[in-house]
Amino acid sequence: MQILSITIFALACATMFYALFGYPLLLGWMARHANNPVHKDDKLRTVSFVIAVYNGEKFLERKLKTILSLNYPRNLMDILVVSDGSTDRTDEIARSFASQGVRFLRVPHGGKAAALNAAVPLVAGEILVLNDVRQTLDPDCLRHIIACFGDPKVGSVSPRTVIVEGDIHEEAATSAYWRYEDWIRQRLTRIDSTFGYSGAFAAMRRSLWIPLPPGTLLDDVYVPLKAFFQGYRILYEPTATMYDFPTVLQSEFRRKVRLQAGLYQMLMIMPELLGPRNRMRFHFLSAKYGRIVIPYCMIAIALATIGLPPFWRSLAAWGQIVFYGLAVLDPLVTDRFPLKKLTSPIRTFVVLMAASLAAVRVYFVSPTSLWKEASYRSATAKPVPDPAEPEEPKVPTSTGV
Repeated sequence: MQILSITIFALACATMFYALFGYPLLLGWMARHANNPVHKDDKLRTVSFVIAVYNGEKFLERKLKTILSLNYPRNLMDILVVSDGSTDRTDEIARSFASQGVRFLRVPHGGKAAALNAAVPLVAGEILVLNDVRQTLDPDCLRHIIACFGDPKVGSVSPRTVIVEGDIHEEAATSAYWRYEDWIRQRLTRIDSTFGYSGAFAAMRRSLWIPLPPGTLLDDVYVPLKAFFQGYRILYEPTATMYDFPTVLQSEFRRKVRLQAGLYQMLMIMPELLGPRNRMRFHFLSAKYGRIVIPYCMIAIALATIGLPPFWRSLAAWGQIVFYGLAVLDPLVTDRFPLKKLTSPIRTFVVLMAASLAAVRVYFVSPTSLWKEASYRSATAKPVPDPAEPEEPKVPTSTGV
């Protein structure tokens, strides 16, 4: 029993170490030695924006202004807003931009996948840009993105995300998670390809679009991976910039549940991800499913602790008690107290791991029930200046390298 407990404990610890530290170190080394450049050009291509919105009145006007203010010829841009059965002022705001060439489509509420399936056939630009309503764009973002399509191997491109600096530790901790994600994506791009584009801003060759199956949770993974298996690259372009708000932890929990549930779903939809056709299989398993197993490793460590030799049992047990105790304590610690710098990241990690466990709900509930509206404590703050009201922006925390 003791040997079994030691074995389980050691294997679980080793797996967690590899997923959290070992693989990123290996990825960084592999990226430094990769030689797979993107062959860009300066050709200006026709672009069709499709913005799928559900109750986006807080952000839609700003989003349309930032698109209309892009440093790109207006005659090459088509903009279509599709309202997914919105019940607020979304439709009214979208229609108010009709004089500026913005088209509008309303569909019954059925989720993002259904809205995109209805809207994309109505646009015909060479490059299709799928946009969420919340984020704003640097004026040169689109030009940097379009330049990548000079490489015939490029199927889709997303910009880097700059998160506005949060003014509480909870927001700072979730922003740090996003910086880690961006670091991974940039290095995967240097090697070959990422495993999906950003659902907030995804540019792709219009010819590569395919309808989404009903209930698809990760439209930003399903569509680009279909192109990936045709030999195309999915890129993350660090010279193109998109701005976003920091999210509160409760919202990040719901988002993580959907993302991890989507990964479970992708194995059912696209089993070739685990087969030899996946030229990035090692990275896919390490970067995506390596993190899925972390919460199970944490459970295994807790259970195996019971059977460890007395000294190691005491050491491991107290270590876990302190770790989880700090996570529980975090909501009671004020932002001004120095301990918050430790408790907030620990709580964020524990909550995200709990979300990963909760993702198995995808096998028992309707996938669309996992879509939830994001929450932002700083939802009234401006991530970048309003194009119509020039001002000094709040200093952002860059997720680029």
